Formats: sequence, C-alpha cells, structure tokens
Amino acid sequence: MYLIIFVMALSMIGIGMIQFIWFASSVEQDKKNFDDKVKIAMGNVKVNLMKDAQEGDVVRKKWDEYKRNKKSKPFLLKEYKEFDNLVRKIKDKKKYHNKNLNIDLNGADMLINPNSFLERIQKDKLDVYLKHEIEQQDIDLDFDYGVYSQAEMSFIIMNGHFTVSIGTTNQSTNIERGNELNNSEYKIPLFDTAISNAVEGDPIDNAPGYLQVYFPNKEKALWSAVIPSLIMSILFTGLVLFCFGFVMYVIQHQKQVSEMKTDFINNMTHEFKTPIATISLASDSIVSPMILNSPEKVKRFTNIIQEENQRMLSQVEKVLQMAMLDKKDFQLKLSSVDMHDLISKAAEHMNLKVLKRNGILRTDLKAKSTALNADATHLSNIIHNLLDNAEKYSSENVDIEIRTENMKSGIMIHISDSGIGMTKDQLKNIFEKFYRAHTGNIHDVKGFGLGLSYVKAIVDAHGGTINVKSEIGKGSTFSIYLPQNAA
Repeated sequence: MYLIIFVMALSMIGIGMIQFIWFASSVEQDKKNFDDKVKIAMGNVKVNLMKDAQEGDVVRKKWDEYKRNKKSKPFLLKEYKEFDNLVRKIKDKKKYHNKNLNIDLNGADMLINPNSFLERIQKDKLDVYLKHEIEQQDIDLDFDYGVYSQAEMSFIIMNGHFTVSIGTTNQSTNIERGNELNNSEYKIPLFDTAISNAVEGDPIDNAPGYLQVYFPNKEKALWSAVIPSLIMSILFTGLVLFCFGFVMYVIQHQKQVSEMKTDFINNMTHEFKTPIATISLASDSIVSPMILNSPEKVKRFTNIIQEENQRMLSQVEKVLQMAMLDKKDFQLKLSSVDMHDLISKAAEHMNLKVLKRNGILRTDLKAKSTALNADATHLSNIIHNLLDNAEKYSSENVDIEIRTENMKSGIMIHISDSGIGMTKDQLKNIFEKFYRAHTGNIHDVKGFGLGLSYVKAIVDAHGGTINVKSEIGKGSTFSIYLPQNAA
C-alpha cells in the first residue's frame, strides 16, 4: 500500500511539474506576442510623429533642393552657400547644441537643436495615434505613456499632458507613473532617423528623446488568459487525488474489517469450543453405567449441559441481535422506564462479580427526573454491557462508579472504571463491529467485540449520544445521554 501511495505521489508531482512548465511556457509565448504587437504599434506611432514633424519643414525642403542642385548648379544662391556651411559645421562639431551657429533660415533649429523635434509633437495627436495603433493590435489594456527628452532629462509629455519643469524638479501629472515609465521595457527612440539623414547618413548623436509605454495590468492580463485552464487543471487534479484518497481509505477500512472479522471468527470459535467440549464430556459421562445408577450425578451433568447450552444460545443471540440492528429490522418497545431502578438492578447484579475480586462498585445517582419513555430491555442490556466491560478490563483493583445527572430534556449516565484504559487509536474504533483491543487468539479477555457496537446502536436508536474518555493505565469513562422521549 505504501508503495502505491509513493508511486501515486510521484506521478502527481510529475504531472504538476509538467502542467506548471506548460502554463509558464504558454504565458511566456503570450508575452512575446504581446511585446511584438506593442513594438509594431510604437513603430507606427513613431512614423506618424515623424511625418507630422516634417510637414512644412522649410529646412528639410531646402536640404532636399540643396542635394539636387549641388552638382548641377555651380552658381548656388547665397542661402545655399550658407546652408552648405551650416552642414559642414554640424559635421565637424557633431553636437546638438551650438549657440555659435546662426543662420537666417526658417526652421534651421531643427538641425541645430534636435530637441525641437520633440517640441513639435502635438500631445492630442500622440494620444490618438497611440490609442489607435494599440487597438489595431487587439490590445485591450489600460496604459501609461510618455515622451522623454534627453536634453531635459525628464518626460515632457505624459498621458496626454505636458509636464512642467521647475529647476531640477519635474512635476508631472503622476510621479509614481513616471517612475514606472522610466523602468518600462517598451521604449523606442524618436527622430533618430531625421538627425542621421540631416548629415548624409552620418549619425550626429543619440536620439533627442524616446517614446515609452507602460501597461500596469500586463502580467495580470497574461495570466488571466490561462487561469480558466489552470483552475480546471487544479480541479481535476484535486478530483483525482480525492478519488485516490477515497479508494485508499476504502481499502484500508476493508482491510481493518477483514482483520476484525477474522478476529471475530477466532474468538467465536474459542467461545463455542469450551461449552461444546463441556457438553460433549457431560453427555459421554451420563451414558456411563456408573452415572446412570446415580440420579444425583445425572442431574448434575444435565445441569452442566443446560448451562453450557444456555451460554451458547446467549452468544448466538448477541450475533443475531447485531444482524437485526444492521438491517434496521427491529422496533423499540417503548414504555415508562425509571432509569435509577434499572441502574440499581444492574449494579446489584454486577456487584457480585466485583466483590469476588475484592473490588468496589459505587453509585452516585443525583438525577431528579429519572422517568424515560424508552425500551427497558435494550437499556438494561447496554448498562449491563458497560458494567461488564468495566469489570473485565479492570486490573487487580476493581473500582467502578456510576453517576447520573439531569441534562436538558434528558438524563446523563457516567460509568467510570480505573482499568487499563485505551489509546487514541483504540478510541477511534471501539464502536466498530467485531473490534477488540486484544486481537488474534489472545483470549485474556473474552468476547466477540459486539458489545460496544450494540450499545452505540441502541443509544442512537433512542436519539441519544455516547462519548468516551480514556487514558492508558488510568481507566475509562463512558457518558451516555438519553432524552426523555425516544426519537
């Protein structure tokens, strides 16, 4: 059984690891697809911003005209000569900021001060571009965005608003979101191509700024796509584990029942073997001529046969009673019962056995209301069974006490002994059929293991409850609650 449990546990661990790897791989693939979509969207926004910046750009037009006419028209206009001189200086300096370069051309600062590209971004258009492109990529998530300026070393646009710089302190619409944007993995340079082309493909410096986008709920959205599958996987895995646990419980329970039944058969064989042997011996003795001629001896052996026969009938009756209780094929014969009278008679009968062992049986009957509407025969049997167990499982010093007290709408009966006691494992099974603390062919205490099972069935039939407290070496206490009217 332990091998099966180990193999099952190993299998479930393996299945769990495979499922985890599969889900992690699925999330990672979704993340890559998401990243690609965001990059495509941001690339399209970058192109749109570049087109907007170049619209009406006099310098760009003059530069294109300058490149066309440089070789074909040696007699360049003065402004072209100045433009040629400007480009040469930019190539030499390779700096964005040069206050010594002054040229009277509309928009010339686009080449001298690349950051002016960023200043020409229209925040409303940027907002529209981003939302449109992200929607085009089927991304339905809230996002933050910003335009970061290298020159200002801060965001100049954030979430559709211009930010305000005061000294070295940037006061934006949301400082925390600005920090998140700074750490965003989605970052694309703006106008880097424009600056490179301005000097015939030779990069002057880094891009003047960056467009950065941040999705606060990205991880949640990625995992939410696999959560239904994850929940179903956990549910079915849990169902498999539950079924496996239930099957193992049934197997273990059936094993225990089988062991108890084997123990019951062994004990029943032992219990019947003694009276049968005694009856056989008495029968053989009666037919002897010496015994037949002595009426007193015949009577003696006849009495022995009757007593042993009655003993076997009593044992068989117990087994039949339990069969009836299991099938619910019995009815309580309800009548008015005085529990103190019933307990007193049972105690008087048991006191004879206790006195033979030099023990003590005490009663402390404090209940005021003792009349119950119950089955007198069955209640008498359960009191006798509990007292019999208390005597049988007591050590040399027999000390038994019976106490009663009134509870709400009923009576509580406590039967205590100072016997050998029971372990916690034994307490779990004492009301099971055929269960005995002493199993196998060890017959230091006789019985079939049906007494307490019978007691529990009768108490339940009356609508009562039974509990037991026990400690090894200190004895046990059985507490029975019986209502005034049987259920």
